[in-house]
Amino acid sequence: MRFAPAAAALSLFLATTASVGIAQNDSAADPRAASLIAQGDALLNAGDTQGAIDAYEAALTVDPGYTPIFLSLANAARRDGLQGKAIRYYREALTRDPGNFAAISGEGAALVEKGALEKAKRNLSRLESLCGSNCPETLALQTKINAGPPARLAADTAEDAPTSN
Repeated sequence: MRFAPAAAALSLFLATTASVGIAQNDSAADPRAASLIAQGDALLNAGDTQGAIDAYEAALTVDPGYTPIFLSLANAARRDGLQGKAIRYYREALTRDPGNFAAISGEGAALVEKGALEKAKRNLSRLESLCGSNCPETLALQTKINAGPPARLAADTAEDAPTSN
């Protein structure tokens, strides 16, 4: 019983230092992951979205703690027309870094592409409160919301709509 207060203090100290060590986020990617990310970026710019996704997933395997990989995966999924998957990647990035402006804006843009304008407007108001109305991410999301969701079918456009009898 004499050692109980000392043991409690020591365990509290160890728990605090262990959680701080886990919570630290490396700002730089592993060099192998950085090489795979660059390869994925080149493939995405060349139009090979599946090859880019494969490279990003390989980078994620090498360095699972590097949050920007999720943003790259989300951007590639959006280009591939997989907005639901992109939203999942953006949310994973936001779980790791709740104040990531690119992830908030990207999720909002994917929501617009999916047709969920009200949810996208919530992301816009969140961005405006975090970084203001003039930051690039806010302006990009505002532009995307103003453009509205893309027409999915030819019948969705006014000129292709059938005329009434």
